[in-house]
Amino acid sequence: MGIFSRFTDIVNSNINSLLDKAEDPEKMVRLIIQEMEDTLVEVRSASAKTLANKKDIVSQIAKYESDAADWQSKAELALSKDREDLARAALQEKKKSAEAAETLSKELAIVDAQISKLQDEIGQLQEKLADAKSRQKTIIMRQKTASSRLEVKKTLDSTKVDSAMGRFEQYERKIDDLESQVESYDLGQKSLQDEFAELEAGDKVDDELAALKAKMQNAKKDTEKSE
Repeated sequence: MGIFSRFTDIVNSNINSLLDKAEDPEKMVRLIIQEMEDTLVEVRSASAKTLANKKDIVSQIAKYESDAADWQSKAELALSKDREDLARAALQEKKKSAEAAETLSKELAIVDAQISKLQDEIGQLQEKLADAKSRQKTIIMRQKTASSRLEVKKTLDSTKVDSAMGRFEQYERKIDDLESQVESYDLGQKSLQDEFAELEAGDKVDDELAALKAKMQNAKKDTEKSE
């Protein structure tokens, strides 16, 4: 690919479009900037050569115009000396010099147009390069953030998390079983306070039973007396 073809592609390119197609945006950003910088150097070099060529053309035009003026003077001199043959020859040389100057002037116009276009395109490339550099950090940060989020999403959607949660629930059930076993052992054992409470409750029942017997015996005696 030639300098101007690649340069035009870069100037006309949409950076976001290039990034959308890239597998590695961070790498693509670096490549775009590097390509722009390299192309800018090449185009500036080409522009310098074109400017040097313009100076050479201007110098040649000036020489041919000077030659034409000199042949004009010689033709006038020849005529003043009645040398029409020399005057005719001098005018023919003048015509050649004038035609050469005209041809170079047309070429100079083309070179001027090329230089103008180069300057415009260099300006566009410099703007795009500045834009790419200013957005480079942001683009790279966004790419890294998006990649991290994607990894998290993949992890959450994978069976690894479900498997881990399943094992977690199994461990919870095992702990529940252990706690149930401990509670079952506690149910079969009486504390010292429990035993004293049972003794006290037994004494109260015995007292109530004795009081009830005494009451019934007194009632029976009263009945027998009344008969």
